[in-house]
Amino acid sequence: MSFADLGLSDELLQAVEAAGYTEPTPIQAQTIPPVLMMKDLIGIAQTGTGKTASFVLPMIDILAHGRRRALMPRSLILEPTRELAAQVAENFEKYGKNHDLKMALLIGGVQMGDQLKALSSGVDVLIATPGRLMDLFERGKIMLTGCELLVIDEADRMLDMGFIPDIETICSKLPTNRQTLLFSATMPPVIKKLADRFLTNPKYVEVARPASTNTNIVQHKVAVPARKKREALRHILRTDNVTTAIVFANRKTTVRELAKSLQRHGFSAGEIHGDMDQSARNAELERFKAGEISILCASDVAARGLDVKGVSHVFNFDTPWHPDDYVHRIGRTGRGGATGRAFTFVSPEDAEAIANVEKLTGSAIPVYELDLAEATEPRQRREEKPRREARREEPVEPAPRRETRTEEPRREHRSESRGRRREAEPVVAQDNGSWNGPIPEFLSVSALH
Repeated sequence: MSFADLGLSDELLQAVEAAGYTEPTPIQAQTIPPVLMMKDLIGIAQTGTGKTASFVLPMIDILAHGRRRALMPRSLILEPTRELAAQVAENFEKYGKNHDLKMALLIGGVQMGDQLKALSSGVDVLIATPGRLMDLFERGKIMLTGCELLVIDEADRMLDMGFIPDIETICSKLPTNRQTLLFSATMPPVIKKLADRFLTNPKYVEVARPASTNTNIVQHKVAVPARKKREALRHILRTDNVTTAIVFANRKTTVRELAKSLQRHGFSAGEIHGDMDQSARNAELERFKAGEISILCASDVAARGLDVKGVSHVFNFDTPWHPDDYVHRIGRTGRGGATGRAFTFVSPEDAEAIANVEKLTGSAIPVYELDLAEATEPRQRREEKPRREARREEPVEPAPRRETRTEEPRREHRSESRGRRREAEPVVAQDNGSWNGPIPEFLSVSALH
């Protein structure tokens, strides 16, 4: 099957061909026709399957007919993170280059002025995070009554981040006769309830079992104490033919410290996490894509949707707290039919978390045997002994005594006082008699005189 068999326009097919794609992925082949037929849809697919293009491509053709109005976007795409929203925007620019469509990006962490300016001139596609959209809506800066098409992307991630109440509010403000597309990697009960409430007789498409992992990714778990994780990571980075890698950690502080540690040991590493502003995060991500850095330390803001070609390895420095995040983290490698490797460091404290991951994926992760003694850097071991020997061989010289102006008078004073004390002491008898103490002066006075 080719993209031409899906009913896309000639202009769109030219853009797809120019992007280097010839055959649709399974999720694209099953999703694009019903979307073009204006049906509601639920798409369940694991990360890295081409899910973004499965709704971007038909949306471009649907929106090619019609006109835009100020402050009233014609379609809305909700994304959980800024990075995912920016990536969807890149897809629209790439595939919509032959169409006269205007797009606006509505995300936090950037100036609101430019976003309001774009909205005021009218947009065909509004890509937004729920928080910033609700902020502008409550200020009366945007109207949703003209939105004909809604896409809720990464719905399970929205649930994890606490966005479901915002999504329910947004859906209630949209026209009831709209078309709604919902995409998710998993289908927890809360998401199913959301779909039942806001979708009308949806087409259900599932191309992989929920929470299943990519068969192109070789997975390992490494049993290692928490204090030895950094050594184990450096050892595998040096010995496992790593070209580019993403290292995930649960805490933002761990991400910062890990990036600095890798840099001190000579690795080309960067960091991306929620405490960085959007421009800094984008700049770091571009450095990684351009090959300026080969290792990206990240929190879960980079776990979903980021499509970076050629990532050979993914490391879970911490076993993820949420089992779903494991699937999305390791999905950063093995993309587009390529193979990849994923290592998860498991300390005794991670026993419950890794058990939940294996329960969700339905299979045990093979154990990677790592010799911790071998993982310790040889250079460090070689340098420790000479340093210790050098310390023992070096003669210890006493610190020079600094003379001060007040020391000499004090010394004279002490000598004089000691001399006076000696003169005042009575003479002690030196004979071998029974008296061995000072002789009282009155004994030398004769009673006869």
